[in-house]
Amino acid sequence: MTRQAKLRPRRAEPKPALTSRFIQALGYAARLHARQVRKGKNRPYVGHLLSVASIVIQYGGDEDAVIAALLHDAVEDQGGLPRLREIRRKFGKRVAGIVDGCTDAYVMPKPPWRDRKLAYIARVRNEPPEVRLVSAADKLSNAREILADHRDEGDAVFERFQGRKDGTLWYYRTLVDEFRAAGPSPLVEELDRVVTALEKRVRGSGPPPAAADRESGSSSQP
Repeated sequence: MTRQAKLRPRRAEPKPALTSRFIQALGYAARLHARQVRKGKNRPYVGHLLSVASIVIQYGGDEDAVIAALLHDAVEDQGGLPRLREIRRKFGKRVAGIVDGCTDAYVMPKPPWRDRKLAYIARVRNEPPEVRLVSAADKLSNAREILADHRDEGDAVFERFQGRKDGTLWYYRTLVDEFRAAGPSPLVEELDRVVTALEKRVRGSGPPPAAADRESGSSSQP
């Protein structure tokens, strides 16, 4: 080694984008949702959580947002407010705040579907950017799955959702509009593209539902 090489300062190792907190959150989410599967399918629910986390990473989310993506359904499906307090203790106030912002029910049985969705729509555009990021990633993951399943099952795919066909399409289109009203985003444009493809597949070139009063609200399932 030359004297010049010896004097050359070492380059600092880049910090990992995701730390041991992410690994901890991944294991925690897998344990919480271990017995849960996707609606109408025998797919482990953790696959959806990984999909949402991957989308958040793709669109520039930081570690807190990625962790919140893994835990975004933990409060709603796995323990309510006590679970939210546990998430705050384990992963901090910011992660808990993002999870809270993505939650539309804290008790079982859940309130009526229509009421929950209208309340969520009313607040989503005013949520912090990191909440909108995780929420939009969740909706993109869901919309992609619905579109793929519709190719195999047709309109029967909507039987697994409380809003059925009209309510589900209305909800996703309305959320696209609310996300867009909060500011331009490549993620929202991708969500719009997938929702539009779903609308066209289901309805041809006809307009999506224009009102919320056509969906059912009797069940406690989302």
